[in-house]
Amino acid sequence: MRRVGFAGAGAWGQALAHVARTAGHEVAIWSRHSQSVSTLSTCDVIVVAVPAQVVRECLEVIKSPPHIPLIVAAKGIEEHSGKFMNEVVTETVPGAEVLVLSGPSFAADVVKGLPTAVTLAGPTLAAAGSWANAFTLPSFRVYASDDVLGVEVGGALKNVLAIACGISDGSKLGDSARAALTTRGFAELMRFGKKVGARPETLTGLSGLGDLLLTCSSRQSRNYSFGLAVGQGLSVPNALAISRGVVEGACTAQVAHELALRHGVDMPIVTAVAAIIHQGSDPAQEIARLLARPVREEIR
Repeated sequence: MRRVGFAGAGAWGQALAHVARTAGHEVAIWSRHSQSVSTLSTCDVIVVAVPAQVVRECLEVIKSPPHIPLIVAAKGIEEHSGKFMNEVVTETVPGAEVLVLSGPSFAADVVKGLPTAVTLAGPTLAAAGSWANAFTLPSFRVYASDDVLGVEVGGALKNVLAIACGISDGSKLGDSARAALTTRGFAELMRFGKKVGARPETLTGLSGLGDLLLTCSSRQSRNYSFGLAVGQGLSVPNALAISRGVVEGACTAQVAHELALRHGVDMPIVTAVAAIIHQGSDPAQEIARLLARPVREEIR
């Protein structure tokens, strides 16, 4: 038995805490409404289960000592810095062992004990494997990886692409259009991942393609549901206001677009989503632009 700390008491943090308890571990939970962070100081590991844009702030508050491993369960890219979560942790807690948990999973499914499989990436396969085994249940399978960046790329970009699929469905473009968007979006994800050094096999796994397929087709996804509302004619601010929680893809879209430009990666779907959310572009206009793009070889 290990003592597992959770920074964040939202739906995902509570679901992962449920997994830890079921696996036989002692659980300590801290949130911004808690009185003290001291409850985390004696933990063997801390799971950071807060939205990506507040991971840095959270770490500065809890002041985790470097000897306690940190598992980041947030999916996104920090807006003001363009850094992935593992880079944010390394900057904020120098010397800490950083792991990243990602994959196709909804909190409600996990709590119900429905079969779910995710990826846990760490600096080495041994480190990732040790914690993966600690959290694995018959209904919650955790696969180990040492491609931290690859797992992060998939988790961050799939949120933006899920918004695109939601907009498509909200605009009543049909199932074929959603399938095309998902596939071409995955091609963008692969191009970007290759450019920044992520492994292709990671992106075709649970944390990449697996998570993309889930979030691009389910109303349980906040990102898809947000896009659906926008596609149905709701303004971006109003669609965000009715969301059940933080829409990570809305925060990530612009910085993902900027990183694509910086690395010279063609990502027209990500660019379209960023334009709708951050430049006030009309969804119908962005759809028309995508459909007007020249047809070329599918694989190149």
